[in-house]
Amino acid sequence: MNENSTDQFFKSTVLGHPSGLFVLFFTEMWERFSFYGMRSLLILFLTTSLTGGGWEWTRENASALFGSYVGLVYLSTMLGGYFADKIIGFRWAVVVGAVLMTMGHASMAIETEWSIYLGLVLLVFGNGFFKPNMTSIISEMYKDRIEKKDGAYTLFYMGVNAGAFFGILLCGYLGEKVGWSWGFGLAGIFMFFGMLQFWLSQNIFGDIGLKPTAESRAKSAATDTDTRNPFSKMQLVVIAVCTILGLLWILNDPATKISNGEINIFGFLGDNGNNIAILTALGLFIGLLIYRLTKYSQITRQKLIAVTFFAFLTIFFWAIFEQSPNSLTIFANDYTNRVLEGSWSATFLVVNSLMTVVPLAVITWVLILLFRQTFKSYAVANLILSTSFVIVWLIALWMLTKDYYTAGYLSLSDSVLEFLKIDKVTEPLTEVPATWFSVLNSLFIITLAPLFSKWWESKYNPNANLKYGIGMLLLALGMACVAFGAMGIEAGAKTASVSMIWLILVYLFHTMAELCISPVGLSYVSKLVPARMIAFMFGVWYLAVAIGMKGAGKFGENIDKIANENGISYFFWMLTLVSVAVAVFSIVMTPVIKKLMHGVR
Repeated sequence: MNENSTDQFFKSTVLGHPSGLFVLFFTEMWERFSFYGMRSLLILFLTTSLTGGGWEWTRENASALFGSYVGLVYLSTMLGGYFADKIIGFRWAVVVGAVLMTMGHASMAIETEWSIYLGLVLLVFGNGFFKPNMTSIISEMYKDRIEKKDGAYTLFYMGVNAGAFFGILLCGYLGEKVGWSWGFGLAGIFMFFGMLQFWLSQNIFGDIGLKPTAESRAKSAATDTDTRNPFSKMQLVVIAVCTILGLLWILNDPATKISNGEINIFGFLGDNGNNIAILTALGLFIGLLIYRLTKYSQITRQKLIAVTFFAFLTIFFWAIFEQSPNSLTIFANDYTNRVLEGSWSATFLVVNSLMTVVPLAVITWVLILLFRQTFKSYAVANLILSTSFVIVWLIALWMLTKDYYTAGYLSLSDSVLEFLKIDKVTEPLTEVPATWFSVLNSLFIITLAPLFSKWWESKYNPNANLKYGIGMLLLALGMACVAFGAMGIEAGAKTASVSMIWLILVYLFHTMAELCISPVGLSYVSKLVPARMIAFMFGVWYLAVAIGMKGAGKFGENIDKIANENGISYFFWMLTLVSVAVAVFSIVMTPVIKKLMHGVR
C-alpha cells in the first residue's frame, strides 16, 4: 500500500468507514447541537412578549434579522475556507471557529441587547471558520476511495442531524420552559466539548489539514494538471465591490426594518436603494463568474458549470426548506393545537420518551464502537466525549421526568422537586413545545440516513438531476400538507388549532427531500472540483446556501401580509408551486448536465 494513499485511514474502521470520520462525526455533532439549539429559539425569543422575557418584535422584523444571520453564517464560510486553504490549515480553522462559537453562545446567555448582537456576530464568524473545513477534511480522507464518498457524507450528515436533534430538543425545551439564557448557554457548553475532543484527536487525520507550507503548496501544484488562472487586479476589484455591496445589503435590510427607516445605508439611492444595491452586486458576480469559466480547460469548465447548476437549484431548496425555524415554527406556535389531554397526552409522552432515549442510545453505541478503535491512542479525547454524553443523558432524563410530573403521571415529593429544580403544579397539563416539531427533521434523518446511504451505493443510484428532482417534489409534498391543513384558517386570523399531524407530515417529507439534496450536493462538489479549488468551491457552494437562507427570511417576512390578505394556507401553496417548478426544471435538464459531468456519478 502506498504510504501516501488515503487507504491508510481504512486500517481502523467503524461501520466500514475510517475511525477519523467518526471523530469528525462527533465534533460536527456538538457544533450542530449548539447551532440548531440556539437557532430554534431565535425567532421565538425575538417575537415573544416582554413579559415572557422576549423582545416583542414583529414577525417581519424577526424574519429579517433571522434571514440575515443565517445568510451571513454561510457567507462567512468563504472567508474561513480562504484562511484555511492559504494560511492556517483546516485543523486550526476548525478550532478557531469552535472557540468563537463558544464565546458567541456565552454572550447570548447574558441576554442583554448588546450581548445578543455580539453573540450573533461571533457565531457568524465562528461558523465561517468551522463549517467548510470539516467537509474539506472528509474530502481529503476519501480522495482514493471515491466510491465511498456518498456513503461517508450521508453518515456524516447523520452526525450533523444527531447534533441538531439533541440541540433543538434540549436547548429548545430549556429555552421555552425554563429560560432563554439556559437554552443559549447550554449550546455553548457542548461546542466547547466538541472543540476539545477534536483538538485532542487530531493526529488521527495524518497530514490532512495541517498548516500549509511552501513544500505542501509546491507538491499540490505539481500534482495539479489544470492551468492556474490567478485573479487580475480588475477582477479582485469586482469581487471587492460585490462583497461590500452584498454585506452592506444583508446588514442594512434588517436594520432598516427594525429602526423604521432611521438606519438606511442605501437611502441616497431612493426608496428602492436596497434592491438597486443587491441587483448590482448580483449582476457583477454573474458577469465575473461567466468570464472566469471561459478561462479553464474545457472539461474543468464544464464540470464547474455543472456545480454552478446544482448550486442554483440549492438556493431554492434552502429558501423553502428553512421555513422550519421561521414560518413553520410560527405556525406551530400560533396556529397548531399543542395542548394534549387523556390518551393523546400519554401517547405523546411515550413517543417523546422513545424519541429521546432510542436515538441517544444509538449514538452512544456508535461512541462505544469508536472507543474500541481509538481509546488506547486518544484516551483523554474519549473521556471528554463520554463526559459530554453523560451530561446529555442527565438533562434528557430530567426533561422527561419533568414532563411526566407536569402531565400528572408521576408523583414527586417536595424535596425531590426542589432538588430537581422543578416547579410544583396544581393542574396536570401536556403542552408540546413549538420547537419540538423541528426535532422531527433530525429524528427522521437519523432513522432514514442509513437507508439512503445504501440506496446511493446500490445499482439503483439515480443520477444527480433526478435526485434533485425527487428532493424538490418531496419538498413540495411537505408544503402541500401544511397548506391543506391550514385551509380552514380565515384570512387575518392570529390563532388557530390545526392538528399536529400536518406538521409531522411536513417534516417527514422535508427530511426525505433533504437527504436527496443536501449531503449529495456536497459530495458532487468534492467529485467535480479540482483538489486545489476544493475549499474555495465549498465556500462558493455555501454562498448559494447563504442566498437561499436569506431568501427563507424574505419569504418569512411576508407571512403576515399574505395571511391577512389571502389566508396563511395561500402562503404555503405558493411555496409548493415553486418547489414543483424547480423539480421539473432539474429533471428536464438531465441530458445537458449529464454531458457536462463527464461520467462523474
